[in-house]
This record gives sequence, structure tokens and C-alpha cells, in this order.
Amino acid sequence: MPARRAPPPPAAPAGPSLAWPLLAAYAALVLYASLHPFEGWRDQGVAPWAFLLAPWPRHLTRFDVLANLLGYVPLGLLTTVALARGGAGRAAPWLGMLLPALLALGLEGAQTYLPRRVPSQADALLNAAGSAVGALLAAALLRGRLPGSWTQFRQAWQQPGAQPAWALLLLWPAAVLVPAPVPLGVGHGWPALEAALRAALQGTPWQDWLPSAPPLPAPGPLGEALLVALSLALPLLLGHASLRRPWQRLLWTLLLGALALALGTLTSALALGPVHATAWLTPPVRVGLVAAGVLALLALPLGARSAALAALPAGAALLALINHVPEPAYLAEWMRPWHDQRYLHLHGVLRWWNVLWPPLALAAALRLARAPTYNARP
Repeated sequence: MPARRAPPPPAAPAGPSLAWPLLAAYAALVLYASLHPFEGWRDQGVAPWAFLLAPWPRHLTRFDVLANLLGYVPLGLLTTVALARGGAGRAAPWLGMLLPALLALGLEGAQTYLPRRVPSQADALLNAAGSAVGALLAAALLRGRLPGSWTQFRQAWQQPGAQPAWALLLLWPAAVLVPAPVPLGVGHGWPALEAALRAALQGTPWQDWLPSAPPLPAPGPLGEALLVALSLALPLLLGHASLRRPWQRLLWTLLLGALALALGTLTSALALGPVHATAWLTPPVRVGLVAAGVLALLALPLGARSAALAALPAGAALLALINHVPEPAYLAEWMRPWHDQRYLHLHGVLRWWNVLWPPLALAAALRLARAPTYNARP
């Protein structure tokens, strides 16, 4: 009599959805953006719901409309996905619309107690519309089973040990959102650090320890193009090193290119106005973008370890070159919108993240290059 096969072991229970921590992080960002600055709280003798019956705002700019609408799309999407993964079923899309809308109403009401903020029913309505768009998008994705489980997605896409690289790539847009000496440039921190050191040592016996540096020359057209290409080469190669298959790297290349164009245009629009949104696309910048595209195509056949190794000299060259570039005269004009009290603290955080991103990316690339799974392959 043949032996009976043992029943297969029960499937491991699914872990918590990644949508929950992403939702918490994004909700905290929305809270910060809605209530900053967190000072001057006081009762102004106005009910927190009075804004609902106030006249419609007269001056509603295109930026206000887009920011309030698009800012809540990820919130509706993440809320719906998180609740669906938690067992909410068909109620998830409805809750994905309702809960962010209630959050928007609560935050607008809280702005009543902040003297520097003005609550508006238009903002709340646009927030609710954005959350509805996000919830409907999430419902469509869930119906097509596109998100899948995070474990399955990582197994299909992510190289072993690539978690830090993915986290850095996810936060790369925040690093390039701040105006820099060259468009999309990151890592320009030494001039500011040197100035801070000189100010700290002024009047002390050590003030002469720092040698006086000659004025930095402005980069020529080819130098600017090279800096733009290197600024994109580092995230490009880091993404290639963290993905498993060539077609995934091609998708990452296309996504990075679209992000670069969108972020460069957004930064220019914020600094100079929507009419000059494409002013950053100068001939040297276009040459740098084309060079980065050629590099992306040449890097597609590279193995993961080779891409990680190639990222190291690219990042080192970027840091060496960009910190020998002076701040151009027009940068002060570009920075003017960030000097507003509403954005000053956020600008400081983003500026430091811009400085720290390349060294952290180099550390992530070195981690991938030294991974045993890479070195074991022929």
C-alpha cells in the first residue's frame, strides 16, 4: 500500500500591509503642512466650523487648486488600500473617501486657532475631491489585483539587501525639490559648511586654521551638462542595482526621466512663476539629460553588482565637482519663495536632505556591491 503524502504545511499568515506605515507617514506630512507653524494658538472668538458658511474665497490660484486636490490623492489611495488589506472589503473605497475628507475638515477647523492660517471651505472641498480620486484609483487597482502582497512584490522586483536603496530612491524627489546651483543637483553642501565653520571660529585662536580659498569659477556649459548627467546617474544606477530584471530597470529609467522633468519644471514654476516653468531647460541642461538617457540605455545590460560598482565613481565625481561650483547669482531669486515664514522650516529640512542624499546613496550602493548574493555569481 503506497504511503500517504503528508498534507502541505499551512500558509504563513500575511504580514501587515505596507500601506499602513505609508499612510501614517503621509498623514503626518499632511498634518504638518496644514498646521505649520505650530505657534500662536489662541481662541479668536470664531467657531471652528464657521468657515463652512463663510463666503467663497475670492483669490484662489491655480497652485492652490492643484496643491489641495493632488495633495489628498495619495491619502485616499493609501487609506483605501490599507483598509482593504485589513478586511474592510467593499466598504474600503467609501471609507477611503470619507476618512480623509473628515481629516481635512478637522484640520481646516483647527486652523481657526492659528493666526497665520485661514480656513477655507474651498480647500476642504478640494481635499475631499482629491481623496475621492485616490480612493477610486485604489479601488480600480485592487479590482485588478495589481498591488498584490508586499512580500510577493519584493520577491519579484527587489534584490536582496536593497531596502535602504529603495527608501533613498523613494525620497529622492524631496532632495531635488530645493533649488540648487545646477538643476536636479544634489550634495552641494561644502560652501555652506565652510561658511558656518568660519563664522564659528571667528574671534578664536583657531580662526586661521581654515585656509582662505580662492573664488570658485562658474562651470561652463559642458561642466553644467556633466553635473546634470551625474546628478541623474547616481539614482539611475542605484535603481538598476536594486532591481532583478532588465525590463524592470527600463521601467525605472522611464519613471526617473519623467520625475526629473516634472520636478525640474515644478521647481522652476515655484521660483519664477508658471509662465517660466520650463526656464530650467537650458541647452547645457538638455545635453545633460540626453547624456543621462544614453547612460541609462548603456547600463541596462549591466548586472546588479556592476551597476552598484558603477554608482560609486559616479557619486564620488558628483560630490567632488558640485562642491566646487559657486552659487549662481540667480539662485537668490529662485530661493525667494522658500524664505516665506510658512516654508522656512521645511526648506531647511529639504536643504539638508539634499546635502545628505548622495553620501547615503553611496553607502547603499556599497552595501549592494558587497552583498554575498552578488559576489557568489559568476
